[in-house]
Amino acid sequence: MYRLICALLLLLATLAPAAARPPSASAERPVRVAIARLTHGHVGWLLGREAKGDIELVGIYEPNRAVAERYMRDFKLDPSLVHAELAPMLDRLKPEAVVAFGSIAEHRAVVEAAAPRGVHVMVEKPLSFDAAEAEAMASLARRHRIQLITNYETTWYASRTALQSALVGNMVGPIRKVVFRDGHWGPKELGVAPEFLDWLTDPAANGGGALIDFGCYGANLMTWLMNGQAPTSVTAVTQRLKPDPVYARVDDEATIVLTYPTATAIVEASWNWPDHRKDIQLFGDRGLLFAANRDTLTLRRRGEEADQALPTPLPSFADPFSFLAAVVRGKVTIADTDPSSLPNALVVARILDAARRSAATGRTVRLAAK
Repeated sequence: MYRLICALLLLLATLAPAAARPPSASAERPVRVAIARLTHGHVGWLLGREAKGDIELVGIYEPNRAVAERYMRDFKLDPSLVHAELAPMLDRLKPEAVVAFGSIAEHRAVVEAAAPRGVHVMVEKPLSFDAAEAEAMASLARRHRIQLITNYETTWYASRTALQSALVGNMVGPIRKVVFRDGHWGPKELGVAPEFLDWLTDPAANGGGALIDFGCYGANLMTWLMNGQAPTSVTAVTQRLKPDPVYARVDDEATIVLTYPTATAIVEASWNWPDHRKDIQLFGDRGLLFAANRDTLTLRRRGEEADQALPTPLPSFADPFSFLAAVVRGKVTIADTDPSSLPNALVVARILDAARRSAATGRTVRLAAK
């Protein structure tokens, strides 16, 4: 039986729609990409990426010269890439896409500059912590027919691909409860750059602390698992446990409960844990799936004591930039249920907005059906 399960998972991976597979290598010109801000530490993922011929970095908008110079030095980049203003850079260089690596609150300004110029946008997670802001960005993207993509690190985990295959294969039955744990020991303790820490701990720029920084992962993945369905209610509790005054204005511990007609999700987000983790426990009515990390997924059926390791085929794309290039070139169509999609991002924004209000008032927030 176990061999049959493994064969099914591998078959599902090979039968993925052609649109979801990366294009074969060709002489096609690379996608011209610009970066908007360097204050998000994840920008190193792009700047340090091995050249694959699918992306060409043509410009960087960063008004903070000291930050720009440090990145130029660390990644051995041409200083002429740096520009002090976003809109003039877009007009001069005419990139096909811009990747936002600033604060969450800056995402709207990037979309407002890029969308009317027909420039596609990818932002780092989440799109917004404010539902109205997210809707305004979505409206701009639709009006100007651009792609507005939200990147989550967990989208590219092999264990997430395997989790979806296991659900398609009906291995555990309908989803009843999912527990998401995402966190680490704190951005300051982790040693993030000062400009990154500045906005992570600023509620106007980040919307909160761990609630937004790590709570967005569970909100994104649960929306994906529920095929885009929004929860009926959101309840959140936040705490500030760290004595360090750098965290004085934001939470460092958060728990969010999402309810659905047939399922519940618990999202645990923390800047207080002794390890860095992103894991999922998914309870169906016939079994449990546990994605402990990027590469492993185990199954335990009802009545069994032992876990079975399931195969974890690599996802179709190894990183968000290959995915972005494929989308811009028309090689991939993003499904509304995709974790990177705009509809998913809008549901996540509604969840985070409601979680902030719930934590502030101590009350459950009910979401109206859309």
